[in-house]
Amino acid sequence: MEAIRQTVKVKNHKINITLPDNFNADEVDVIILPSSAKYEIPQWQIDQVRERTLAYFKNPKIALDFDEAIKEIEDGI
Repeated sequence: MEAIRQTVKVKNHKINITLPDNFNADEVDVIILPSSAKYEIPQWQIDQVRERTLAYFKNPKIALDFDEAIKEIEDGI
């Protein structure tokens, strides 16, 4: 999954977003943040998420449930 990020102008408390032709979802989640808020995600973190996503797509059985993931974090694994 790739996210689409756009900066759009607000007019009369409304926004208009045009999605790419190849975007085929019937329902989306929308998060609205003021564009003055700058969020920088380090490249290493982006790369790590992409690697983990690809690994998951190749083998969905590697996914942990939430409780297992928290236990591994707490145990320092």
